[in-house]
Formats: sequence, structure tokens, C-alpha cells
Amino acid sequence: MVRKMEPWVAFAVLSMLLYGLWGFFPKLASRSLDFRTILIIESVGTLIVVGVLLASMKFRVGADLRGTAYALAAGLAGALGSLFFLLALSRGKASVVVTMTAIYPLVVIILSALFLKEPLTLKQGAGIVLAMAAMVLFSV
Repeated sequence: MVRKMEPWVAFAVLSMLLYGLWGFFPKLASRSLDFRTILIIESVGTLIVVGVLLASMKFRVGADLRGTAYALAAGLAGALGSLFFLLALSRGKASVVVTMTAIYPLVVIILSALFLKEPLTLKQGAGIVLAMAAMVLFSV
């Protein structure tokens, strides 16, 4: 029996593929551009996507101040994360930098356990330890 794939799985796979390209293209760009220029041009690409989204919907700023603040914080964290990612990528090997930064879900897991009270299973704990070991092994 063939089981139908859930729609979120396709979105997750597309996201993974696009994040892979996002990690690869800047290394190619760093061969001829400095990290500041790459971030600015990358941001123009982001603005194009945002522009298409704005054109396709009736956007209005959310009335919920807390949600708006968290969304703004996410944007700031993402932009600063991109800046430091590009700095690392311009000085290090793409295979190492991308692998190390791709372990960012550890931060989400830990923050979710601490602040959202999401339970942390023994398997997830083992995964955290193994991910940290992988980061150390990739960095030496």
C-alpha cells in the first residue's frame, strides 16, 4: 500500500534543498566578493521574495505586539546569523562551516526545553551529544 506524503514533508524537503543552495552559493560568491557585499546582494534576493509575497496578499502589520516583536527578533537574528555565516565561510572551508552552522537546531531544542517546557527525551539528549561531537570532529 502506497501512503500519501504529507504536504509538510514536501515543504521540508524543498526547504532543506534551498538551505543547501543558500550554504553553497555564498562560497562561490566569496571567490570574488567580500562578505559585506555578499550579504547586501543576498538581502536583495530576500527582498524580491518578500516583494512577491506582498504583491500576492493584503498585508497589514499584526496587531499583536508580542508576536510582532518575536518576528522582528527572528529577522534580526537571521540577518546577523547570515553575517557571521558569511564571515566564517569567507575564511573557512564550506564543508566545515556549513556543517557546523547546520547544527543550529540544538539551540532550538535547548531553548524549547527551557522556555516552552517541551520534554527532552533520552534519544534527543543522545542526539545532542552526538551532534556536539560531530561539531568538534568537523572543526579539528
